Amino acid sequence: MSSASRGCTSCRGDSFERDDITGHLVCLACGLIQEFDNYDAQLGGLNGPQGTSVRVGTAGTGTVYTYKQRKVFGAQSLIDKLTCTLGLSDAKSGDIKTMVARITESEFGEGVWFPILIGACAYVVMRKDNKPLPIAEVASVIDSDIYELGRMVARVVDFLDLKGSVEFPEFDIVWSFERAVRKSSTLSRVGRDKVETMRKQGIFLIQCAVKWFLTTGRRPMPVVAAVLVLVAELNGVDMRIEDVAREVHANVTTSRLRYREFLESLVKVAQVLPWGEDVTVKNVVKSAPFVIEYMERKSMEMPVDKKRKKVDGAIGVDLGDVVSECLRKDVEYVTDGYGEENIEVEQNGGIVRAGNDDNDLDRMKLSHECLSLMYKEFLNKMRNKKNSTEGSVDIRGKKRIGFKHLACTDWWNGKSDLTKKLLLKQILEKDVGLDALPPSFVTGCRVYKRRREKINAAKVRINRVMHPSRTDLVESCDSCSLESVHAKKKRNRRRVNDIDWEDFIIETLLLHEVKEEEIEKGHYNTLLDLHVFNGGVLPEVLPWKAK
Repeated sequence: MSSASRGCTSCRGDSFERDDITGHLVCLACGLIQEFDNYDAQLGGLNGPQGTSVRVGTAGTGTVYTYKQRKVFGAQSLIDKLTCTLGLSDAKSGDIKTMVARITESEFGEGVWFPILIGACAYVVMRKDNKPLPIAEVASVIDSDIYELGRMVARVVDFLDLKGSVEFPEFDIVWSFERAVRKSSTLSRVGRDKVETMRKQGIFLIQCAVKWFLTTGRRPMPVVAAVLVLVAELNGVDMRIEDVAREVHANVTTSRLRYREFLESLVKVAQVLPWGEDVTVKNVVKSAPFVIEYMERKSMEMPVDKKRKKVDGAIGVDLGDVVSECLRKDVEYVTDGYGEENIEVEQNGGIVRAGNDDNDLDRMKLSHECLSLMYKEFLNKMRNKKNSTEGSVDIRGKKRIGFKHLACTDWWNGKSDLTKKLLLKQILEKDVGLDALPPSFVTGCRVYKRRREKINAAKVRINRVMHPSRTDLVESCDSCSLESVHAKKKRNRRRVNDIDWEDFIIETLLLHEVKEEEIEKGHYNTLLDLHVFNGGVLPEVLPWKAK
């Protein structure tokens, strides 16, 4: 028997007995085992038993994660998260990690700049695989400014020495259009066959836009949005350009501008058709199936030598087939201004068909004058028919219909090479009925011409002040240019005698003997700093003074 320093925790008894097996004390009164009575303090000094050392940053017994390991783990997790949001595969995610490790020397990183580096590497990896991501989409995912991301992309390309290399190809706008078609929420509810037809039509029009230089020096995604909206409209799919621009991460205003530019190009192509004079930007969508059919047949024709073209005097494509398709008897539509009439055309439409032998160089072809004459005769017949049938009842019982878009299978062939992705050289060699110049070049030429007219007008005004007695010489200058310069200034409410601030600057530069070639370039601030505000003295005799 023994006693404890304190009584039993249950009955407060003080009589205990130690168990021989467990070594615990047991109360003799109630039989309760007493807890915490056999605590043995580990006091052994240096030679005592060793315990387990637990420190901050450890897990288990002896496993330690350093700062670099935690940083790398967090960086790779962030890469996986962003690539998953962009819809990239695990293989692409691995390529991005490899590129980031190569740039940072396997240190990775933390902070605001690191997601921008991940987005730039993702853009470069997809671009190298000929599957470019829209940089605006990457910027929205990483929540960064598009220009900051563009600067990071340029730094990555320079660091990896990819600029000008085959490893970094040009932006693939065709793949971007196909990706937009696949990701479109509107087209997900459309039949698979119609979507496939729209995809081929879009590729055809996209590569026509490349040939017309509508993508040169421009952001490609607004062109993709414009073509997708046009193709959807031709196939009867309701699609708003605002929704498409938001899905492809393009600016809405720029997308509308590219859409209008494309319609203007179609209007230029339609001028070769008999009714081309009646086609405008407002109604070109109604004629677009016929215009695109003509473009498709034009692109399918084999290239002809220039000498043979001069000998044949042909137009390169037999427009007889196109016109007969548009005016064939089973196609009934209404033209604006002639009411609802059923159009009946004679067999072959009065058109002389070409021979079956394609190698026959003497086969008959229709000229533009012949087509125009046929179209005028057709309109005259329609007017006479309308006058003769006014007030009468249609006894044939045939249903009259208005103008409707033809089904895509009626006007779309889909056998042109432009429905497949081609190289730029191959695209430029195709003939689609229009050889256009880059819009930026055309705009630049117009601006240079306008500045030249302003310079001539400024010289006339200066001569009129300096030599009032020589009005005959002044009037002998290009007066037509003066009228063209001020023709567009009627909308300017702040004009003073039809002279604006640009005219005053040009006069000042001319008085300081600035070369006219430099003024035409339009760098007014630089020229003013060099010649006007740099202590220049007004010359007494001007080099172009009238004699």
